[in-house]
Amino acid sequence: PGENDSDAELHRASEWFAENLGADVPWHFTAFHPDFKMLDKTHTPPATLTRAREIARSKGLHYVYTGNIHDSKGGSTWCPGCGELLIERDWYELGEWNLEDGKCRSCGHAIPGRFEERAGKWGARRLPVKLASGVAGSKSF
Repeated sequence: PGENDSDAELHRASEWFAENLGADVPWHFTAFHPDFKMLDKTHTPPATLTRAREIARSKGLHYVYTGNIHDSKGGSTWCPGCGELLIERDWYELGEWNLEDGKCRSCGHAIPGRFEERAGKWGARRLPVKLASGVAGSKSF
């Protein structure tokens, strides 16, 4: 917070994204939480992430998300054609799924990416992940 999140920086970065990467490249604004050797820094306020997302969208970017905070609107995917909710996300839970053959059910706008016919059921469950597989002393977390 306060390091690279001024309106001017966000406008410039958003313009660069749009001009050099295109409107359909996803951009995730992720909250910082103090930890380890950076306990002297403050957490990112949700309003900062919401503001960053709004600035990026105002520059024509279609798929801009907020993360590491609870923000269903900022974590969901919206149709750039008609503005309808396409994929509702609430933390790790999927809600509405308004895609059909990779297109918006409301207006038929083609959405870049690969999509299943129906939303998955991953949810907020935890699974062990083995790091450094095959290395002596590797642990599951």
